[in-house]
Amino acid sequence: MSETVFPPDRMAYWRSHAWLAVIAMVGAMGILWVMGNPHVWTGAIGGLAAIGLRGGYLMSDEMTRVWKLGDTTINGPDQQIIPLAGVAELNRLGSTVQIVTHDGNKYLIKYQPDAAATIATLQNALSTLSERSRV
Repeated sequence: MSETVFPPDRMAYWRSHAWLAVIAMVGAMGILWVMGNPHVWTGAIGGLAAIGLRGGYLMSDEMTRVWKLGDTTINGPDQQIIPLAGVAELNRLGSTVQIVTHDGNKYLIKYQPDAAATIATLQNALSTLSERSRV
């Protein structure tokens, strides 16, 4: 099997940050409203600015976090190596795929353009490994 690569997607990154911005805007406006501030609308500006700055600042780092699927392992950034035989569960969290191992460790393949397709590819690799081990 050739190596399959799961790079982060720029549009998925910004889509995730747009949802974060909505949550931050509503949250900040709610806090200002509870405090009795007459300028509740400034919470929306603050929430949008905070998430926009965060997104711009972290984007260059996040776009380098590439995962690779080999024959028997999933290799991640920072020398993370997950044996396929150790994968217990695959979950979708928006544009992120969560890998849970039998040991309880959790890893995130973030900002996938199609998280369902990423999970399907990983499940196919797990099935292939399982078939090979039975032979």
